Amino acid sequence: MQTWFITGASGGLASRITRRLLERGDRVAATVRKPGVLDDLQAQYDSQLWQAKLDLTNPQQIAEVVERAFTELGTVDVFVNNAAYGLYGAVEGASDRQIEHLFMTNVLGSLRAARAVLPFFRNQGSGHIVQISSMAGHYSIPGMGLYSSSKWAVEGAFEALAKEVAPFGIKTTIVEPGGIRTNFAAGNAVFGERMDVYRDMEAGQLVSMMKGEVPGLDMSMFNKMVIGDPDKMAQQIIHCVDQGDGPIRMALGSDAYKKIKASLLERLAALEEQKELAYSTDADDVNKQV
Repeated sequence: MQTWFITGASGGLASRITRRLLERGDRVAATVRKPGVLDDLQAQYDSQLWQAKLDLTNPQQIAEVVERAFTELGTVDVFVNNAAYGLYGAVEGASDRQIEHLFMTNVLGSLRAARAVLPFFRNQGSGHIVQISSMAGHYSIPGMGLYSSSKWAVEGAFEALAKEVAPFGIKTTIVEPGGIRTNFAAGNAVFGERMDVYRDMEAGQLVSMMKGEVPGLDMSMFNKMVIGDPDKMAQQIIHCVDQGDGPIRMALGSDAYKKIKASLLERLAALEEQKELAYSTDADDVNKQV
C-alpha cells in the first residue's frame, strides 16, 4: 500500500486517479477547494481517504496542509500536483486580475506545493512528484496564449527541479495530456473580455467554439473530437509510479503526441535556419566551427 497526496482531487483526471487508487487499496490524501465533494468516497473507503481543503493561491494554507498530511499519515510516497484551470481568449482581452490568479494557481501554486513536500521527501530518502502539465506546454495558439504560458512555465521549472532532487532519491514525472473527456474546459474554463476586434479572428473563434456559440456546431460531435480516455490515462500514471522509472515527460493521447512532435519539429527547423546568424554574433576571439 502506498500513500498518495493529490491536489484538486475532486475533478477531471485526478478524480479518476483517486478512485483507482482507493479501489486497489492505496491510501489517498486528497485536497479540494469545496469541502464535501468527496463525501461519497469517504463513506465508502473511510480511513483510506484523508481530506483537506486547499486553495493553491493561499501560500500559508499550502504549507499547513502538507505538513498536516505528513504528520497525520506518517509518510507520503507520491505527490500529484494536479490542481489547475484554463484561461482562454486573446491575451489583450484578459484582465490583470485574471492573469495573476491563473499564474498564482497553475504556476506558483504548483511550485509552492512541490517545495512544501520536498523537505519531507528528502527526510524519507524517497518520493515521486507527478506534475500534471499539458500538451499546451509545448505550443501556443491564439486564444490559448495565457493558459499555454502557465504550462510552459511549469515545464521549465519542473524540468530543472527533477534534476535537482534526483540525488535525494526523489523521482519526477511531468505528465502532458492531450484533450481529456472530463469537465476541465467546460467546468473550469475562465474567459477574458470578448473584444470585438478579435471576435472573427482565431482567438475569438476558439472562444465561440468552446462556448458552443458557433452556428450549426453539434456540441456532442465536438465533444467526441476530444479523444483522451481519463481512466486509461489515470492507469498509465499509476503504472508509471509503480514501475518507478521512465522518462521525465509522459505524453498521453495521440493528439498530444502529434501536436508536441509537430511543434518540436517546427521549432527545430526554424532554429536551424538561424544557425549562421546565431554564430555570427559571437565575440571575435571565439573559436567556432559552423
